[in-house]
Amino acid sequence: MPNSKDSLMNLKIFEIDPWLKPFQNDISLRIRSYLTTKNKILKENDSLYSFASAHLYFGFHKMSDGWIYREWAPAADEVFLTGDFNNWDIYSHPLHKKENGIWEIFLQGTDSLYHLSLVKVRIISKGKSLSRIPLYIKRTVQDEHTHEFSGQIWYPKDDYIWNDHNFEITDDYSPLIYEAHIGMAQQKEDIGTFNEFTYNILPKIKDLGYNTLQLMAVMQHPYYASFGYHVSNFFAVSSWFGTPDELKKLIDTAHSMGIAVLMDIVHSHAVKNTLEGINEFDGSQYQFFHEGKRGYHTAWDSKLFDYSKPDVIHFLLSNIKYWLEEYHFDGFRFDGVTSMIYHNHGLGIDFDNYSKYFSLNTDIEALTYLQLANDLIKSMNKNYITIAEDMSGMPGMALPIDYGGIGFDYRLAMGLPDFWIKTLEIPDESWDVSLLWHELTSKRPAEKRIAYAESHDQALVGDKTLIFRLADKNMYWHMKANDNNLEIARTIALHKIFRFITLTAAGEGYLNFMGNEFGHPEWIDFPREGNDWSFKYCHRNWYLLEDENLKYKFLYNFDKQMIDFVKRERLLEISQITELFIDNFKKILVFKRGVFIFIFNLNSQTSFNNFSFPTNDIFSYKTVFDSDAAHFGGYSRISHETLYESVALSEYENKTGITIYSPSRTCIVLKQI
Repeated sequence: MPNSKDSLMNLKIFEIDPWLKPFQNDISLRIRSYLTTKNKILKENDSLYSFASAHLYFGFHKMSDGWIYREWAPAADEVFLTGDFNNWDIYSHPLHKKENGIWEIFLQGTDSLYHLSLVKVRIISKGKSLSRIPLYIKRTVQDEHTHEFSGQIWYPKDDYIWNDHNFEITDDYSPLIYEAHIGMAQQKEDIGTFNEFTYNILPKIKDLGYNTLQLMAVMQHPYYASFGYHVSNFFAVSSWFGTPDELKKLIDTAHSMGIAVLMDIVHSHAVKNTLEGINEFDGSQYQFFHEGKRGYHTAWDSKLFDYSKPDVIHFLLSNIKYWLEEYHFDGFRFDGVTSMIYHNHGLGIDFDNYSKYFSLNTDIEALTYLQLANDLIKSMNKNYITIAEDMSGMPGMALPIDYGGIGFDYRLAMGLPDFWIKTLEIPDESWDVSLLWHELTSKRPAEKRIAYAESHDQALVGDKTLIFRLADKNMYWHMKANDNNLEIARTIALHKIFRFITLTAAGEGYLNFMGNEFGHPEWIDFPREGNDWSFKYCHRNWYLLEDENLKYKFLYNFDKQMIDFVKRERLLEISQITELFIDNFKKILVFKRGVFIFIFNLNSQTSFNNFSFPTNDIFSYKTVFDSDAAHFGGYSRISHETLYESVALSEYENKTGITIYSPSRTCIVLKQI
């Protein structure tokens, strides 16, 4: 890692993106901050890996002759352990204060605590007596009568035995991600479990061909309807869905199917609750979070970490190591990165020029934490995956740290779902195909993207998925297989095109939210006071796929085959994408990726019998995939037998090219022979 002034000014990021040269001092500042902070926190530790071991010291640990429990509570005056082991006596088991705000108690006898024992910690601070849940607890449970949460000792007699020793992510891996929420993945109108997901949903994901599962809401959160983004207990598996061992079984089974598992990790903020969470754990506002306004996110109603504190970095990096080692996750999607890296959380800013990224608004301490997080993860396994949810487009987010970047493997292409929404707000005849191409292919140089056509937020009440924006109320009346409704025909054709063009043109990875692959017709409405705590719209209607009389099967078939095509041909490993033809009047886009030519006809009415375009080569081509097949809900208008030979095209100054039949609202893939 360069550290001299000259070397910091010659980082590779400036070769990759020369537009960054006026901001050399800003890029150098974040690298210096990373190096300085790393040196500061390591001290006697040899590496970030050894440093990130707070969970191996704090919390509950069974010894040969008893249990030891340690807690970090620097502002506490007294600390007591209480639970069902001592009949909830608040003061019978005091912890003893050590150096640096550490408290400790030893409980004699291995049976002094036991598996599933309930515990809390009582903090006395500034004259107040506070009930808290231990910071490093591995599981919390809610009392069905009082609705209060308690920590639960998780120490089963037998450790979970893993069977995934042969699973690994290879260097040529391109993520095809199936994003899922355990609780609402089931058919039943109730909270789904890890076990139900393992036996009912994993086979569907395997059948579809996705090679990666991204799990939402894994970390404990007290309010189910928070979608898992208001985390209370960072080392605890969400008890909404089951036990730690049941999560391990899910991941182990996914690995046996060749599916990597990513966790949606929330280190951007924390729930403000004090009884359930880490907020004011030791009686102070500043233990984990900034004090005052800087410590509170007004839009999210949550608390914001102070990433300048070594103890906070210690807690969060240990959290990363814990989930990777204890549960065999294969990486993370980091939530809320934009909120982390700007003091105003990126709200109300149009990031339309580079100066917006490098200003007093930039939170260098948060950027440093993200660099340290990526450094740790890659030191554990170079093939672990990290994805940044950053809507601002911060330069270098998905470049290596020693280039001057933040170190993520991928960034989410967050502008694409918004682009598709805006596209559907104007008539089909007015679509700008040139703008479409620009939106699909514009990105930070050398940075990989995860492309997606719609986000999980669009599936929530108050928003609309692509299928609903396309079909609206027609979905309720005209989805029978023998119904020839024109609006539904348009819907199915464009739903396929939007997803396929996003997958094939916009990135090096792809993401789909569960159910969207077949156009799930219902929104998500979590149980809440406003709907009488109903689960009516908080599940997935998988039965729609099993009904042969409905058209949902066509979209499912298409999604399955497009994923298979991309995997089989290793398309996402091909970085070079070349525009061959754009016609805004005809509404046609043609591009080449490797030996494949993709033809997208977005015209609402016109099919072109003799559509010619230049290929600038002398090869022959055959159709290997198209969206118009009957089992995709199409009309079987495209030949897979015809050989298309490149010839001189007089209309293109005798450049070589081919002539083909291009039906309206279809996509065709040709492969070079």
